[in-house]
Formats: sequence, structure tokens, C-alpha cells
Amino acid sequence: MGFLTPSPQPVPPAEFVRLPFQERLRVLTTNWVDDGFGTPKALTLVYIVKMLGLYFAVGLLITAQTTEFVAFTEPSTWFDNIVVYQKLAIWLMLLEVVGLGGAFGPLCGHFMPFLGNIRYWLRPGTIRMAPWPTKVPGTGGDERTVGDVLLYVGVLAALAWPLLAPAEQVSALPVGTGPQELVPAVAFVPILVLMPLMGLRDKVVFLAARSEQYLPIMLFSALFGAVVLADGATSSDFVDLVVVFKVVICVVWLGAGMSKLGLHFENVVPPMVSNSPGIPKRWKRAHYRDAAGGDLRPSRLAWFMAHVNGTTVELGIPLVLLLTVNDTVALVAAVCMLLFHLYITSTFPMAVPLEWNVYFGYIAIVLWGGFGDGFDASVYNLFEFSEPLLLVPVFALLLAFPVLGTFRPDLVSFLPGMRQYAGNWAAGTWAMRPGIEDRLEEIRCVETQGHQLERMLAMPYEHDDAEMTLQKVNAWRAMHSQGRGLYSVLIEHLDDLEERTVREGEFMSNMLLGWNFGDGHLNDERLVAAVQERLQLQPGDLVMVYCESQPTPWRHSRPQEYRVIDAALGLVEQGTWDVRDCVSRQPWLPEGPVPLHVTWSAPGFVRRQTLTRGSTSGADTDQEQPA
Repeated sequence: MGFLTPSPQPVPPAEFVRLPFQERLRVLTTNWVDDGFGTPKALTLVYIVKMLGLYFAVGLLITAQTTEFVAFTEPSTWFDNIVVYQKLAIWLMLLEVVGLGGAFGPLCGHFMPFLGNIRYWLRPGTIRMAPWPTKVPGTGGDERTVGDVLLYVGVLAALAWPLLAPAEQVSALPVGTGPQELVPAVAFVPILVLMPLMGLRDKVVFLAARSEQYLPIMLFSALFGAVVLADGATSSDFVDLVVVFKVVICVVWLGAGMSKLGLHFENVVPPMVSNSPGIPKRWKRAHYRDAAGGDLRPSRLAWFMAHVNGTTVELGIPLVLLLTVNDTVALVAAVCMLLFHLYITSTFPMAVPLEWNVYFGYIAIVLWGGFGDGFDASVYNLFEFSEPLLLVPVFALLLAFPVLGTFRPDLVSFLPGMRQYAGNWAAGTWAMRPGIEDRLEEIRCVETQGHQLERMLAMPYEHDDAEMTLQKVNAWRAMHSQGRGLYSVLIEHLDDLEERTVREGEFMSNMLLGWNFGDGHLNDERLVAAVQERLQLQPGDLVMVYCESQPTPWRHSRPQEYRVIDAALGLVEQGTWDVRDCVSRQPWLPEGPVPLHVTWSAPGFVRRQTLTRGSTSGADTDQEQPA
């Protein structure tokens, strides 16, 4: 790849677009091994500047301007005051909800402009998605109103208050702890009220803000922080606050580690490493069994990187950090987590929250290695919490959604379910007849990614080149377990698949909702229904295949469920596939589709006939939706 130009395409785009669907997958998955998405190096530089400049440097500058003991020009002060934990969390939540965080730029499907989120959510008439529109009064419908826009503006203002509010000094501290400050507890109240209200009207905004990560920090800052800053506070009150902050971050790590158990995750690591602009091709290829020979299944090295350097680290080290009473062990473990997050960041994987990784790695050092020269880790470990019974509701609150999501992933987004980048995702793929994708631009504030690429500044793409670039995302999905299942369903159902436009569901969510971050629930049948209401498509025009996350993925015998939705007809088929079949195949399915077990079909529905030429009665799709 060049500095301003993407990597050369492996075959001429005009030839590529005429290849059969599975051959296109073969070309792009084998090319992905060495080149990944192939974005220009200049875009990598943009991400680095955004990550270290806009987030970290500007965040620290704001912190320094609103505190007494944190100085922007004195790096040692960045690590010894707990207020940076609060300020950087608020700043990152604000960046996420605006669209400058994890969902920014080409790696998340925003090509021109790089920003989604705020461009959609400040405009009445765009699509919104309430979590329980039939159950919560005042949340029905799917169109954004002026009231929704004002609520969103209120969320932005509510985040600005604690970010810009002057910190208050803590009066009672343990012996040896340097001066400490906290954001005033009352400053968190507006966001703790407005963000849940926003989530009831539009769960997309709630999830985009990464509320599952940052709202607990703000909640405990308000509850425990109020005690620490109150008259009569004791040093143990400050210790309690720090311990709770540690519990929050460790639960995130542990949830992510648990989600990586099973067969899915080792298929995540090779394509993630392949997308790194700085890793040698030899090391990339070592993550596949035989890249040169066309065997793109994970190698033993990939298994080791996934389950030893990945799963074991995320499960083992947080437990050490929570339980150790030795300051040296705590600091070494914190450095390990810093290196863990730096490695993930260095690969620049598709749709990964780079700023989040910087934050978690940095804050690990703050929480377990800061607080002044007299720091003693034993003062801040789990056993020093003054009221042990109070930890029960803390853990219950933090673990509720991860536990529920493990057994009922259909009810919980993978974000509050703490299944970050585990490979066990709900996902969807859209297959549209010619011309249907362009019709999506009739919906307010929608720009197809192809048209975005065709008007890229400095490097506009030709039509076929843009199409080939977008299909690289299909190849990326095929390199994961659920992609092979989804494409198997498409192959089994559509006799005109070669002529259709096939798009990754996450990109469709970006176009229609302004944001997506791996949550397949956002591009399921509810989004298809919103499109159908606006465009009135004919049977077969838009077919979406969808799969749900696998419950308790470490039980290999558990099947993964799929659904087939026709925009005009509704749900037409449900079934399952065996994940073991998916991970044993090559990404382009040269042996044919994986076996599918049909559990339900709509009356009169016939594969390869109903969806492409005929019609059938719609199915009842009023099913319980995930939060």
C-alpha cells in the first residue's frame, strides 16, 4: 500500500465484478492474508493522530485545565491522581457519542465523510431504534423527532458538565497517598438521567456512547464520590472508591476473556493481524495453516495467540490484579495489560475501539501503579474494601448483562454482554437485487459506501474498484465462523445470488442508522422493516440472512441459530448450523455450503423460488427483541 493510495487490487476490478460469488470470496480472502483491507498508510496516520492527539493529549489537557494537581507538562502527574480516570472516561464517552471514537473512519465503514453519529442524530426524520417500542410508553415508532434531537443535544451538554467542571480536592486520604481530586459527584447526575432516557428512545445512541463501559464509572463516581467528598469522610472511603473503579475495569476484562472461550475466537486473530500495516507478511502468513497453499484456517500459532496470549491474559491477569496484596506483582500485571492493549492497537483491526484500548492500558498503570511515592498496593486491593457486603450489589450490577448475554444473547447486545471482538457475534448479510442499494438513498441521510468511495478526496475510486473494495468486507466476514454460515444460507436460498449486491450488515447499519460497532442486533429484521416501510420493496428485492450469537459457546455441541428475512414478506425461515462445520471450512466454501437444519418455514415458502420469483404469506415477526 502507498501513503495516499490503497494496496493494488489482486485482480482488475472490471474482471473481479464478473466472477462468481464464491470465487470473489476466494480472491479477496487470500489477498487479505497479506494486505488486509488495504487502506492507505495516510489513513493509519489519521487514526494514530486521532488516538494520541485528539483523545489522549486533548483529554489530558482538559484534565490539567480543570484540576490543580494534574499538569499537562509534567507526565508524572498523569499517573498519580484518580481524577484522570474520571476525566478521560467522560472525554472518551463524548467522543464516542459524537462519532470520533471507535466508529470513526474507513475501518468502520465511514469513507467520506469519516463521521457518522452526530450527522444523523441531529437531523429529525432519520431512523431510530427503540429497544422496547411496544412495551415502554412513549418510545414507539422508528422516526427521529425534534424531541429526540433535543434529547441528544442534552446528552452532549450533560457530558460537557463533568468534563469541564473544576475538580474538588479529597481531604481524607490513606497515609502515603499524594494529593487527590475528584469530579464533583453532582456533575454526573444529568448524564445518569439523560443517557438512559436517550437509550429508551434510541438504543443506537446509548450503545454508541459505550454506556456499558462508562456509565458504571459515572454511577460509582456519583455514589462513592459523594461520600469521599462529603464532610466527615475517612481515608477508607477513598480506598472504597478506588477498589470499585478497579472492579469495573476488571469485570470488562473478565467478560471479554470468558466470551473468547470456544471455537470462534481463534478465527478472529489471523484476519486481525493481517490488517496491521506494521506486521511483516511472513508473520501474518504464519497465522494460517498454509496461506501459500490456500488453507486459510487458523494455525497453531493463531490458536496460541488467541487462547494463551489472549483468553488466558484477559482471564488470569485481572484476577491477579483484584486479589494481589503485593505492589510489585500488581505493577507487573498492570504493565502486562498495558502491553496487551498496545498490541491490539498496533494491528488496527476492523472496527476496533483504538481509543478504548489506549484508555484501558493507560488506566491500568494509574489504578495499580499511581497515587504518589508512598503507594502500597495492599491498601487498594479487594480485601481492603471497608464494607464487603456492599460489593455484592456492585458485582451484581456489573455482571448482570454479561451473565444474561452468555445464556440468552438474543436479549442482550454484545456490548453490554462484554463479548468484545470474540468472534461469537450476531451478524447479518443483505442481498439486494440490482438498483435496490441505490434506492436506499431515498431514505433520509443515507449515503451508500460505494458512492462515498467514488467521491473520496485526493483518491476517488472508479465504480468497479469501489465495489471490489466494499466486497473486501464480505471477505473479512467469511474469515470468521459466522460468515461461512451466513453465506451458506445465501447460496442455499438464492438462485440469482451472482447478480445481487451482497453487503455486510454492519455497513448497512452505518448507512441507515449512522453507527454500528459489531452489534448485529442493529441490522436485523427491525431495520429491514424500517426500510420496507419507507421504500415498499417487492418480494425478493431485499433478502437478509441473520445469525444470533451462540449461547454458552464453550459447549461446542450448541448450534448457532439463523433467520432468513425478506423485506416484503417478513421472516420466511429459521434454522441452525453447527459451528464445528463452519470453522472446518475454507472461507469461500469450496466444499459447498455448511449443512443447515431448518426448524421453521413460513407457509408456502420454497427456497430458490419464493424469494426470487414468487410470493408467500408473511410470517409473524413480533418476537422479543434484544435490548
